[in-house]
Amino acid sequence: MTHPDDAAAAVDAGVDLIGLNFVPGSPRMLDLNTAEAISSRVAGQVERVAVFRNAPWNEVENVTRRIELERIQFHGDESEDEVEMVDFPVIKAVRGADREAAQTYPGALLLLDHPRGGGGKGEAWNWSEAAELIAEGYDIILAGGLDPENVGEALLNLGDLPPWGVDVATGVEAEGYRKDPARIQAFISAVRKAEEAG
Repeated sequence: MTHPDDAAAAVDAGVDLIGLNFVPGSPRMLDLNTAEAISSRVAGQVERVAVFRNAPWNEVENVTRRIELERIQFHGDESEDEVEMVDFPVIKAVRGADREAAQTYPGALLLLDHPRGGGGKGEAWNWSEAAELIAEGYDIILAGGLDPENVGEALLNLGDLPPWGVDVATGVEAEGYRKDPARIQAFISAVRKAEEAG
């Protein structure tokens, strides 16, 4: 999220978590004042997730002291020890359905992003590869190139076991990295429809 109004629209649409991006160089990176405004706007209505990539520890601490959060997401090369240092539930992004990476972070929710493209670029991949990890009991968030048009099919292709969640950014964006309320609603509707069909 990059604006409080977008976060409020997402809550109205029925999302469960929103991301607050603190990755330098990302077009969605937030300053602390904007992040605080977004976090306050949706407090008590949705889980708020701070997203970092290879951030120095003092930056993580600075954000977690200032912004009310429920989870931390690490999207870089963080070690298992670094992931376990935070006093929040952790989402750890990994590239594709990487079993070795999954085994490295046993206490984290795993966000499976594009195997090569990395995060935030909206690139699709063969999401059905996640099915084996889900069947083995890993809690998976499916990511990478999802949008209102393909998320339902992606979920159905995973078989009988759904992932813990799905992640979207680019797939529901309008100009200037603002989120489009109609596309958010369409995305949520497609997810719920797939859940009912599964």
